[in-house]
Amino acid sequence: MPFLVLAILDGHYHRAFILMVVAGVSDGLDGALARLFRQRTELGSYLDPIADKLLLSTLFLVLTHVGLVSMRITVMVFSRDLGIIVISALLYATTGTRDFHPSWLGKANTVAQILAVCSVVLAQTHPQYWVLWTRHVSLEATLWLTVFSGFHYLWRSGRRLGSPVETEAGVRG
Repeated sequence: MPFLVLAILDGHYHRAFILMVVAGVSDGLDGALARLFRQRTELGSYLDPIADKLLLSTLFLVLTHVGLVSMRITVMVFSRDLGIIVISALLYATTGTRDFHPSWLGKANTVAQILAVCSVVLAQTHPQYWVLWTRHVSLEATLWLTVFSGFHYLWRSGRRLGSPVETEAGVRG
């Protein structure tokens, strides 16, 4: 990640895009190999999405710093992620819940964010119409999916807190 950040800060957008592709491919291969060889671990299931969010959040912050992404989008991305961390910590502290599967809105938001950062960087070296259009659409999608998925996560968490808890005997209490 530091080489990717430095490439962006130094204005080496072609190198940055290549590093983004390499990071994405290696992350995908890592997950595929873990499933193929049944090497998935509980720790890995927590750390992988955290690493992915850390990379995306860092990229939004750096791209905002160099003036390529609007501050409002980055603030929304960080606010949603911070809110999810706080809610998850509260749910864990109060109910012991550790099952935080992403919703389809959350997954769509992640896809939009990946497309956004990739197209923002790619547009610096290849400003063709389709790249600029993808950048615009993916940034707008990121903004709105961040808002909707954040509220959806809040709603799901509220329902989880309001639902009866199963006891050890499996009876709802």
